[in-house]
Amino acid sequence: MRLNTTVTRSEPGVLATNKVLKNTYLLLSMTLLFSAFTAGIAMYFNLPHPGMIITMVGYFGLLFLTTKFSNSSLGIVFVFALTGFMGLTLGPIINMYLSAYSNGHELVMTALGGTGVIFLGLSGYALTTRKDFSFMGGFLMVGILVAFLAGIGAVVFSIPALSLAVSAMFILLMSAMILYETSAIIHGGETNYILATISLYVSIYNLFLSLLQLLGAFGGED
Repeated sequence: MRLNTTVTRSEPGVLATNKVLKNTYLLLSMTLLFSAFTAGIAMYFNLPHPGMIITMVGYFGLLFLTTKFSNSSLGIVFVFALTGFMGLTLGPIINMYLSAYSNGHELVMTALGGTGVIFLGLSGYALTTRKDFSFMGGFLMVGILVAFLAGIGAVVFSIPALSLAVSAMFILLMSAMILYETSAIIHGGETNYILATISLYVSIYNLFLSLLQLLGAFGGED
């Protein structure tokens, strides 16, 4: 079954942009709620973290399927499968902060609030100014690859300082990604709301984790 997730260029520009924005933010809201639900399940049952390998395989596998079927009804299914899976991996991490720090609840809520403020602020800026941030595409691709590899190195070789540096890099990169993706929707560079949703969701997910790690390192109380 085909699903019209791509707005054709024959539609009036403003109407096409509004349609993609509306569908993207509606789907993003639903996936964030679903991800929060699965994270809550993982926290309630105190599920263990699946580990880096299973997380990476699950993430990239579901991301591939979501992209492959982004123009069909299966794309919606895989969007929720991906975001639900990421929620399951998030739950144990939040539980760890809640148990490791006496002010764990404060750290989690601060990271959550900070993520919301950054996302809404940057999205609002891109929407109101309508600036074209497409020039950041190459920089973001290289930056995310470098940060990803550095993050793996920090985990494998247990280098706390590098891990914190990677978190700071991801905060900047994910903030730039929010500007880039929102700009792409506005200017017609992204017409598929499923792909736009995944891009924004991943940015929000990584932004939250990075903020949480930095807050835990500098503001955590044993």
